[in-house]
Amino acid sequence: MHRAIAEKIPEGKKIAIGIYREREGYDKKVMKAAKLCNFAEVVVVDEGEETEKKLLDMVEKGEVDAAVRGTARASKMIAELKRRGYEFVRIALLETFYGKLFLLSPVGVDEGKTLAEKIVIAEEAKKMALKLGMNDRVAFLAGGRLGDIGRSEEVDRSLAEAELLAKICGGVNREILLEDVEEDIIIPPNGMIGNYIFRAMCYLGGGKEYGAYYAKLPFTLIDTSRAQSAEGYLRALALAAVMSE
Repeated sequence: MHRAIAEKIPEGKKIAIGIYREREGYDKKVMKAAKLCNFAEVVVVDEGEETEKKLLDMVEKGEVDAAVRGTARASKMIAELKRRGYEFVRIALLETFYGKLFLLSPVGVDEGKTLAEKIVIAEEAKKMALKLGMNDRVAFLAGGRLGDIGRSEEVDRSLAEAELLAKICGGVNREILLEDVEEDIIIPPNGMIGNYIFRAMCYLGGGKEYGAYYAKLPFTLIDTSRAQSAEGYLRALALAAVMSE
């Protein structure tokens, strides 16, 4: 776990984490993380088809300080949040192989489709960054370089959007040049690309994921990938503790 996160973990938090047994071994990873956790009281929610509802009930009613998805189903969780009338954006905290922390959003394949959504993501990510002790500068990505204008309508559109968003939000248009990003917040052109960045970095490039914070909710909820390791779930529990302060 990154030292900057470990140093911010408060004491005495109670955190719920979910289990849905879609595949063999899913429960073992969550149980191992709960056992390894020495900074919070962890409540494992293993309620089958009711797991997602139970997790939300507990954190919504204040029975726990935060909730972590664990291996519960994202689609069911999101549907239940929307049914309850909540609006939210998910912002992932990631760590590169070289130990740099950054925020990435959108990361859901159906998120960040409009300029308005990306503006909200940028503003919420700034708040999250400051809470985590990171800088709140935003890098907007596009589908190509400025020198590529005219080669593809899709790339042209993404470059124009990145430039406009950078001006509106006080950020920087980094084009497609991920390697040049110095900011701690990265906003890709859409959620599909964001999901690719996250998966390539964490599952092929030796990076680490801490989970994705559901911003704009009146309680603390952290999303996680079901491909995560026990150590990954432990990092998500740490992020939940920090964000619940």
